[in-house]
Amino acid sequence: MEILITNGNIWNGSETIPGNLLIIDGVVSAVGADVEGTDNCTIIDAEGATVLPGLVDVHVHLREPGYSYKETIEAGTRAAAHGGFTTVCTMPNLNPAPDSPENLSAQEEIIKRDACIEVKPFATITRKRLGHELTDYAALAPRVAGFSDDGTGVQSEEIMKEAMEGIARTGKVLAAHCEVESMLHKGYIHDGEYARTHNHRGICSESEWAEVERDIRLSRETGCRLHICHVSTKESVALVARAKAEGLQVTCETGAHYLAFCDADLQEDGRFKMNPPLRSAADRDALLKGIADGTIDCIASDHAPHSAEEKSRGLEKSAMGVSGIELSLPAVYTYAVMPGHISFRRMIELMADNPRKIFNIEGGIRPGDRADITIIDFNNTFKVTPRHFLSKGKSTPFEGLELHGIVKATIQAGKIAYTQDNVSIKEH
Repeated sequence: MEILITNGNIWNGSETIPGNLLIIDGVVSAVGADVEGTDNCTIIDAEGATVLPGLVDVHVHLREPGYSYKETIEAGTRAAAHGGFTTVCTMPNLNPAPDSPENLSAQEEIIKRDACIEVKPFATITRKRLGHELTDYAALAPRVAGFSDDGTGVQSEEIMKEAMEGIARTGKVLAAHCEVESMLHKGYIHDGEYARTHNHRGICSESEWAEVERDIRLSRETGCRLHICHVSTKESVALVARAKAEGLQVTCETGAHYLAFCDADLQEDGRFKMNPPLRSAADRDALLKGIADGTIDCIASDHAPHSAEEKSRGLEKSAMGVSGIELSLPAVYTYAVMPGHISFRRMIELMADNPRKIFNIEGGIRPGDRADITIIDFNNTFKVTPRHFLSKGKSTPFEGLELHGIVKATIQAGKIAYTQDNVSIKEH
C-alpha cells in the first residue's frame, strides 16, 4: 500500500517544513517538496495542517477484558486515533488481570481482533494486583510494555523491592502508581482550600510523594528502571529532579488535566474527580515547570472511562477517572504551548519522542521509520462536546471549553486509522 501526504507542514525534529511525505508498505519512504507517488497511491491532502510523528500515550485504560460497559478496545483505540495517537499502553486493572501468560492472552486476542492502532499492554507487578505475590516477570516480559499495578500502589516495601529486583533482570520498566493507602482517610479530592470550604474529605499530597520517595530509593538499590505514573504534586516533581541529577533510571509522566486545572477549579460534578486529584495552584505551576525543564518526561492521558451513571454521583460518590485521550494533544497545545510554558518542540518530545525511547516503541516520521503519523490543524479550534467522543466514556473537566488543534488524520504502520470527514483522500 502506498500513501502520499501532500501540502503538509512536516516536522523534521526541530521545525516544520512545507512538503510531501511518501509511505510505502507501512514505512516512511521519502520526505520533501518534490516527493511524488505512483499511479496507485492514496493521496491525503494535509493543506494547512502539521504532519507529526504519531503520538504515544503510555497510560490508558481500555477496560477489556472485564469491564466493557465502561470502554472497549475497539472504541478506545478509535478514540485514541481520533486524538492523534498511534500507540497506547494499557493498564492492567482488568478481569482477568494480565498476571500470567494465559490471562495476558485473553487481552491480546481482543487487541488483535478489534484494535485500530498499536496496543502494548502492561502486565501486573503482583498477582491480581493485590500487592502480595509476584508475577512471573521473565515469562511476561517479551509480550508487554512493562509492569504496573496501576490503580493501587504496592504497599509493602519488601514486596516492592523483590519486584524491582525481578523486573530489573528483564530490563523492562516498572510503572509505579504511588499512593500510601494508610494516608488516604477515605479522601476523594485534594486536601486543600476547596475541600475545607465545601466540607469534602481530602487526599493529602504526602500520600503520593512519600511512596515516590520510597520507590526512588528502591530503584537506587536494585537498578530497576522506574517510571512514576501521573505525578501531581510539587514534592514529587522535586524528588524526580533529584533522582535524575543523581543519574538514576527514573522517569515520570503527568496528565493534561493537571496542567490545565487546580483544585480552585473544582465543581460539584464527577467530571472533576480523578486519582490522583487536581492539586493546588502551586502544584500545577510545579508541573508546568517540570514539563519545561525536563524533569517530567511524558504527558499521558490516564484515559479512565466510566459509565454515565458512575460519573453522575457528584464529587464524593462518582467513580475516579476521566476520559482524556481525545483531548490530550489539543489541551497541551492550548494550556502549555500557547501560553509559552513549553515550546512546540518540547510538546512533541513529551507526547511522541520520549514515550518511544522509554518504552522502546517503534514508529516515526523519518525515512525508514514505521509510518506512525499524526496530521493536525493547529489553526482551528473546537468546543469540547463529550457526546462527540468516540470513547464510551464522556466525562471530562474540559467539557464546554475551546481547544486549539483538530486532528485531521492518524496513520499507524502505514494504515489509515482515523480521518476527519472533510479531509480530502483520493486514489491517484
